[in-house]
Amino acid sequence: MEKKYHVYIMTNTHHTVLYTGMTGDIICRGWQHKHRLVEGFTKRYNCTKLVYIEECDCPQDAIDREKQIKRWTRKKKEVLIERLNPKWKDLYEELLI
Repeated sequence: MEKKYHVYIMTNTHHTVLYTGMTGDIICRGWQHKHRLVEGFTKRYNCTKLVYIEECDCPQDAIDREKQIKRWTRKKKEVLIERLNPKWKDLYEELLI
């Protein structure tokens, strides 16, 4: 089985901040964010809600996409999220199914 990489966006309960990241293990990384184990921005701003996930085949593609999204305006990120997840529901639980 080929390893997959993910670009993701986390937010807080009021959707006031957006954090874009990438990982080689989205379930583990999501769990770390949910339990506030990741030091820095996501812990400080309580980003525990996974609202966007995008799969990539190789790590460089994920890194490049993460950097691209990070350069975007908040509005453009919101459009991206709402195309996949119009109600901004937490997608983490769906990963566990």
